[in-house]
Amino acid sequence: MQRGSSKKVIKSESHSREIVSIPEGRLEETSRQSPAFVPPMFAKLVRALPEGPGWSLEVKFDGYRIEAIKNGADVRLYSRRGNDFTKRFTKVAEAVSKINAKSAVLDGEVVAVDPSGQVSFQMLQNRAKLPKGWQLLYYAFDLLYLNGKDIRLLPLKERRASLEKLLEGSPVKFSGSLQGATDVVIKAVTEHGMEGIVAKRSDSVYESGDRSGAWLKLPLKSKGEFVIGGYRPEGGSLELLVVGYYEGNKLLFAGKVRQGLNPAIRSALLKGLQTIRAAECPFGNLPHGKKGHWGEGITAAEMGDYVWLEPRVVAEIKFTEWTSGGVLRHPQFVGIRDDKRPEEATREQ
Repeated sequence: MQRGSSKKVIKSESHSREIVSIPEGRLEETSRQSPAFVPPMFAKLVRALPEGPGWSLEVKFDGYRIEAIKNGADVRLYSRRGNDFTKRFTKVAEAVSKINAKSAVLDGEVVAVDPSGQVSFQMLQNRAKLPKGWQLLYYAFDLLYLNGKDIRLLPLKERRASLEKLLEGSPVKFSGSLQGATDVVIKAVTEHGMEGIVAKRSDSVYESGDRSGAWLKLPLKSKGEFVIGGYRPEGGSLELLVVGYYEGNKLLFAGKVRQGLNPAIRSALLKGLQTIRAAECPFGNLPHGKKGHWGEGITAAEMGDYVWLEPRVVAEIKFTEWTSGGVLRHPQFVGIRDDKRPEEATREQ
């Protein structure tokens, strides 16, 4: 910046921390280079939604968080970790190629949807063999870059207005705002079987890699990501998985998972997990002193019955609740989350 020129300080009203400083009057010209991957902004977990006109509500989808980058005729899709998923979702890339922009960066989610509009992460995992009527859709909920302009510092409501206009007539879906009182919205989303609700400050800027509180998420299903740290073999297959979550640098045992493991899944898991066998148990809180009322623990005498793994693989697990002993009640395997890092699997995700 030239000496003597003024600066405009952009702040998020949800907290007082300075986000970025740019020369006054240069907001629309902060980026003229080709668009590139931007680490995504994340939502903070809450137990209740905020009230007031300064917030907008959206559906929390059960799919893959995908950043779509269009640069001329070229389209690239990236996972939240920055891995190239373009070949995994070729139809989505084709849909993004049809938006009316020379260049753009979209933030959104790829989901598998049945004819009635129901979303299934399990079907997304089996997207190569989707039943008749199912389809993959890309729902975009934010716009970060458009035709040579980096617009992350514009308020969310302005970015979304531009996004909605941009997507008109294209195969890419706009993730619209949910209207109505909070309790009415929660009831409607729950009845439709959706994952949850995300609340966002309408004036918030896009804070890459942050959970500042400008975006909040309220899950409506008991589900989360857990690290697979071991399994119990049975014959030539596996009987169950041992999963856990991180608390700081320590991996803690969260339960044993049998439900959801059909023969095909067991075979595929065994093939992959055998390559990351470990000599020692990765869980910091095993063995348990006793098995427990629900049979969820692993005693010292039982430790030799298990094959332990390096904590590299993340799985999505459904469950009814956490027990008083701090483990999962009635856990069920949903699928592998290769878009998540093991350290992201915490009790409060």
